[in-house]
Amino acid sequence: MEDILQEYVEIMDRYDPDNEVGLMVDEWGTWYDPLPGTNPAFLRQQNTLRDALVAAATLNIFNDYARRVKMANIAQTVNVLQAMILTDGEDMVLTPTYHAFEMMKVHQDAKLLDIALETPEYSYEDEEIPQVSVSVSKGSNGQINMSFCNFDPNNSVTVSCLVKNANVRNINGRVLTADKINTHNTFDSPENIKPTSFSDYETTNGGLDVTLPSKSVVVLTVK
Repeated sequence: MEDILQEYVEIMDRYDPDNEVGLMVDEWGTWYDPLPGTNPAFLRQQNTLRDALVAAATLNIFNDYARRVKMANIAQTVNVLQAMILTDGEDMVLTPTYHAFEMMKVHQDAKLLDIALETPEYSYEDEEIPQVSVSVSKGSNGQINMSFCNFDPNNSVTVSCLVKNANVRNINGRVLTADKINTHNTFDSPENIKPTSFSDYETTNGGLDVTLPSKSVVVLTVK
């Protein structure tokens, strides 16, 4: 997604230097084989902690490109592809993707803050990606919102944050993670994975150190 946005923003900046045209990402998200036993035309699929990481990382990217990205729609919201809600008659279950969206809503209507990130790489076979994704914003109430993803399924990582022009005092943290990256919610067990409180951080002179668990989404609000 970031490669795509970089390419399109470069083109738009060339022909629209005044930034008068917004970029709309009409559909995004994961797409797997349908659940066995379901109508393949309905594209019904389960989603897991892995998909929550995809969602949170993608939302971080959209937030970082907020100057251009004015609308972005996940495909889709209920029962189809990377759904946030699964239903069966009158029953409903919230997916890990739903929880990622709910955690990331702190960035709505906030001001994007510039960041500089140094992160190790996570490697799998012949592929490499940055191990950590992060985006930071400042809300109208003055609180700073930090959203992190640690993509490494096996190892935690400590991120040292230097927060300029802010006095880090009150911190509220939440984390979405599980023992296995394919953990998901079902109608029989609808709370296998959900956000919990997070406190694995320490304040430092001018910032804080945050230890992100393996395969996790962490959101901090700093006041």
